[in-house]
Amino acid sequence: MKSLRFVMSLVLLSLASVAFAQMDMPKTDAQKTDAQKSFEIMKTLAGSWDGRVTTVPQRPEMEGKLIQATLRVTSMGNAMVHEMTGVGRPDHPVTMFYLDADRLLLTHYCDAGNRPRMLARTSADGKTVEFDFLDVAGSLQYGHMDHAVFTVIDANHHVEDWTYMEPGDKPVHAHMDLKRTN
Repeated sequence: MKSLRFVMSLVLLSLASVAFAQMDMPKTDAQKTDAQKSFEIMKTLAGSWDGRVTTVPQRPEMEGKLIQATLRVTSMGNAMVHEMTGVGRPDHPVTMFYLDADRLLLTHYCDAGNRPRMLARTSADGKTVEFDFLDVAGSLQYGHMDHAVFTVIDANHHVEDWTYMEPGDKPVHAHMDLKRTN
């Protein structure tokens, strides 16, 4: 009886070891979800970036201004922080990217005092991650961020397109062509 318990203990211990080993093994591309693949694309943008902004309709306070974006992976690789500053701006919005089960989400901590969330989808070529509005927490009095698109041109160049919905559902599109500075 003791030998049977001993053998069963060894079998259970072996199974547990195999399970833990499989958890630590990196997944192949075929095993990764679309959200995981999209998050990996976003992580390639970690670094500092500079570029100019253009707007539609044109906003003189933003048009042609220099924008700096900083993206960094944090929280043991489980989140990514995006911070954007511009010339003459005392403060800046912060956006967090993170996996939520089988979804890649972003939460944008907006200058308008709210926090829209958006859900990612990736282009077939894997170079563009597009975020669609999901919901928002906080006041909509001043409008809210509604859409974001990140397009990787190469390791040192990417484009960000953000759409802000002003009160009355009037969209303002901001296009930023960014080059890596580090």
